[in-house]
Amino acid sequence: MLTLGHVLQALTGAYPEWASLVINEACIDSRQAVPGSMFIALPGERVDGHDFVSKAFERGANLAIIHKDLSAEFPVLDLRAETDIQSLSAREKPLCLLVEDSLKALQKIAHYWRRKLNVRVIGITGSVGKSTTKELIAEVLEQRYRTLKNPGSLNNEIGLPLTILGLSQDHQVAVLEMGFYVPGEIAFLCDIALPHVGVVTNIGTVHAERAGSQEAIARGKAELVQALPPVPEGVAVLNYDDHWVREMSRQTRARSFFYGLHWRADLWADDVEGLGLEGIRFRLHYRNETLHLRVPLIGRHSVHTVLRAAAVGLVEGLTWQEIVNGLRSGRSQLRLVAVRTKNGALLLDDTYNASPESTIAALNLLEDLEGHRIAVLGDMLELGPYEWRGHEMVGVRAAEVVDELITVGERGRMIAAAAHRAGLKGTAIVELENIEQVVALLSERLTERDVVLIKGSRGMQMDRIVSALEVVS
Repeated sequence: MLTLGHVLQALTGAYPEWASLVINEACIDSRQAVPGSMFIALPGERVDGHDFVSKAFERGANLAIIHKDLSAEFPVLDLRAETDIQSLSAREKPLCLLVEDSLKALQKIAHYWRRKLNVRVIGITGSVGKSTTKELIAEVLEQRYRTLKNPGSLNNEIGLPLTILGLSQDHQVAVLEMGFYVPGEIAFLCDIALPHVGVVTNIGTVHAERAGSQEAIARGKAELVQALPPVPEGVAVLNYDDHWVREMSRQTRARSFFYGLHWRADLWADDVEGLGLEGIRFRLHYRNETLHLRVPLIGRHSVHTVLRAAAVGLVEGLTWQEIVNGLRSGRSQLRLVAVRTKNGALLLDDTYNASPESTIAALNLLEDLEGHRIAVLGDMLELGPYEWRGHEMVGVRAAEVVDELITVGERGRMIAAAAHRAGLKGTAIVELENIEQVVALLSERLTERDVVLIKGSRGMQMDRIVSALEVVS
């Protein structure tokens, strides 16, 4: 278990005998502090964690990492200057460790702790599907190994170190999602996590506003495969159907394992059939083996998620029976949720976020369902130079699928215009300015024959539409 001694050794190089205090959890939110936990006080845009150290201690935390001097309130061990840690006697608790930068201290402790553990690490990145892929890979690996994964979407320079501090000597595998916002970020996360296997889902246009282009996004995501150890220990699990990802095989010392819908991939699928809300059915091919599978993940695009999880299972030595058991566990459909309205209409709540790729995938699912199909689509943000093209693609696909299209926001008008140009009648298109207008319209018009997809970027707050319309049991 992680102890105060490990924390001090990570930060100072010394492991004092008196520092045997066990740390059973690390957190940055005082409300999540539990007895025996370590609280890291981080400054935020709205609040400063240093203002909540007392709250964390009240909830049972024994240790806090701070970079503002709180010695007037709590016992503080100042690590900013040269201190003979070994010569100090046992310290009273709760205790604050005063450092130059609490975030860098968190990262340094995680860097140290990862290297103390004999654990196999699976890193995951990509533009779309990271979280669902992480969940399904973990479910597959849990069939044999004691596995830890990032909670929620804690995939950045704060969340990933916190996850690593949750590892113990009992864990055999860690499945870590890695987010990308700026060049060098994934390389930094890999330096902390030391992944053995790198899974890349795809290269889309989301975050192009910050990254600049798909080429820049691809370079950023490729940092994962570049950080992998050489064969035989390292394995890059790559999407053969995405040329940006396929080309990453040239940038790694690891073995490349391709998955996709093409027979040239190492693991591939065909005869993919969407079963609506009942999941998908397909054939899986690996070497001379063919498996007929049905899994509960929603949408034909989910076959790629299945392929990634199965590929990691094969790489990590699982049997087909173990892999299939994990795939069928059915707990990984994180984002899209189906709910009913008081009028009996079916709402497909896919409001977590939106990119052109994920929105087209959601429209593909809508196409698989019977009923009067309505898509309520909002702005897709952070697309940068791909803004017009991305909304155009979505509009064209919507015209092929929906009976009615409702758009929200300024960029939503691009979707509406593209759908109209692609052949959707103007009488089937409604352009609205805000969420309240959508709720008012749907409240009045929905019937039990309607199937309604609701999707847009998180900043559009499309989830408010679902909250206003769904029947709460």
